Amino acid sequence: MNYLESAKQYTGNDVEKIFFRPILTGQGAQELGVRVLYNMPVPTIVQMWDGNRLALKKFADNGWTGGAPAKKYQKQIPMERVKAEMGFSAADYFSLVYEQISSRSDINMEDLTGTVLEQAETELFKQSIAENLRITMWLGDTSQASGYNTFNGFLTSLKAAVEDESVNYLTYAISDIEDPAAVVALFDRLWNISDQHLQALRAEGQLAIFCTSDIYYLYEKYLDSMGVESSFHTTVDGKPALAYHGIPLVDVRLSTYLPQTSLHQSFCLLTDRRNLVMAVNTADMPGNEVRMWYNPDEMENRQRAVFMAGCEILDEEQLTYAYRN
Repeated sequence: MNYLESAKQYTGNDVEKIFFRPILTGQGAQELGVRVLYNMPVPTIVQMWDGNRLALKKFADNGWTGGAPAKKYQKQIPMERVKAEMGFSAADYFSLVYEQISSRSDINMEDLTGTVLEQAETELFKQSIAENLRITMWLGDTSQASGYNTFNGFLTSLKAAVEDESVNYLTYAISDIEDPAAVVALFDRLWNISDQHLQALRAEGQLAIFCTSDIYYLYEKYLDSMGVESSFHTTVDGKPALAYHGIPLVDVRLSTYLPQTSLHQSFCLLTDRRNLVMAVNTADMPGNEVRMWYNPDEMENRQRAVFMAGCEILDEEQLTYAYRN
């Protein structure tokens, strides 16, 4: 295990290229399901423009008829300095890394170089960081003494918005969704109370219904009961993604984490994906790094990443939220 005992430190461009860009751009960003801003200048500010909705005029008179300049809105994404740390006993750590290597067909298991081992342990740490960012993005609450408290997540903001009545929302009880068909009625209610500007964004293909696993499962059961051939094939083979009237459903996969929080345990929300923003920065704060080393006193392999992260709902009016009482 000599190669695993060699300390490795990544700073500057290496942190970006090796660790964060692969999990926050391309397929990695799609898996998060929301808008991801990576290494935008700090403070991270999103500019929003409201164009002139009466820009087309008759070509009859000379002079300027464009009216007032287009309105500009901006929203600052609150960024917090965070760190991710993991520690494994040397024996367990080698087993985990070895498993990562053995699943690759292009590796000669009798000739493992330091680079191969480094790639494997890097991949292990990247997966952990990506999953923790995903969970905190939804459940983060800085008022808590422990747990996912590094930055406020979307559900914490939504809970406050419901209390302030600054967001369109509705509630449902467990009895309301016992019948799988009831979930369709819930989606209809979600759509009917949503802002008309949000409904108009459907044509751009960015609307999504984010929901907990219980709602997602009920909709699957409803589709299974339709009694057509396609339903049979879906029941047997499964379906990689569900949609309601062309609007994708996104299972937020939080069932194992929500019971440890005071947040709403079951919910669904309709919004434009671009309205939910996750921001990560590894460039603008001194001391940002990724380090992996072996602690001989504890016989433990350790990993640490220091960076900045935060998330925000850009416009609460462009979101409709339903949760279980």
